[in-house]
Amino acid sequence: MKRIGVLTSGGDAPGMNAAIRAVVRKSIFMGREVFGIHRGYLGLINGEIKKMNLGSVADIIHRGGTILLTARCEEFKTEEGQQKAIDNLRKYGIEGLIVIGGDGSFRGALDLGKRGFPVIGVPGTIDNDIPCTDYSIGFDTAINTVIEIINKIRDTATSHERTFVIEVMGRDSGWIALESGLAGGAESILVPEVKFNIEQICDKLLKGYRRGKLHSIIIVAEGAARGFDIGEAIKERTGFETRVTVLGHIQRGGTPTAMDRILASRLGAKAVDLLIQGERNKMVGIKGKDIVAIDLDKVLSEKKEFDFNIYELANTLSI
Repeated sequence: MKRIGVLTSGGDAPGMNAAIRAVVRKSIFMGREVFGIHRGYLGLINGEIKKMNLGSVADIIHRGGTILLTARCEEFKTEEGQQKAIDNLRKYGIEGLIVIGGDGSFRGALDLGKRGFPVIGVPGTIDNDIPCTDYSIGFDTAINTVIEIINKIRDTATSHERTFVIEVMGRDSGWIALESGLAGGAESILVPEVKFNIEQICDKLLKGYRRGKLHSIIIVAEGAARGFDIGEAIKERTGFETRVTVLGHIQRGGTPTAMDRILASRLGAKAVDLLIQGERNKMVGIKGKDIVAIDLDKVLSEKKEFDFNIYELANTLSI
């Protein structure tokens, strides 16, 4: 394999640039040419493909977002769109493709794989909802962003003796809420994986108030409930002055943490190794300290397991 392509797709995640950098520099180190596809599958269909060199990825390891840009593409879901994408890859002599993104991006990659084109997936999503890997690129940065905001809101919550509800992202996954809630000392964490009882949440708040607690923080995953609905329910049942903050896309941006930069570098380099070794239709991931390769079919057929032990620990420590 002499020419490798790389693209980012779906929602951006801090650390994607570090992964791009690793793909480009490892490919060149191994004597291969590497081409960047701009705007994901949309750019692949439109032929937005450029050869990359060492300078193309200089000074990007610390930047959030993705220098290759990303976009949604309905046309790629059609057979005609997929064939057009493969035709463009072959036009540039690209023999293997590395796709950095989430499950939707991987489904697109597997569609290309089923048409005989070698693909390797690199998990990049702040939601951390990709099975068969402990972490995805961007998750660590996202939860650290949430924790920083929790710390700031707690100052105001204490000063005004208020209850704050903070809604975080995660789609149908509660991982951001879970880990940021534990690290941020939240009184309650609402996630889609666990059915919550608003009466129990309010009882815990009232119990804390009676023992002199000045404030409370409730973390709500967007897949579990709307933050404003929870805020209204708490105010109605307790009479506490409640404020709601919806963090939104602020969680996607920012300088990636050291953990995300290192993870992205390791996964990107491993993806290049796999293509050169003749592997295809795989995803690279991390299990413990080891970088592993898993069939994309397996990844897309499973659901990431929620860590109920961490959830119970958070409940225990928030009494």
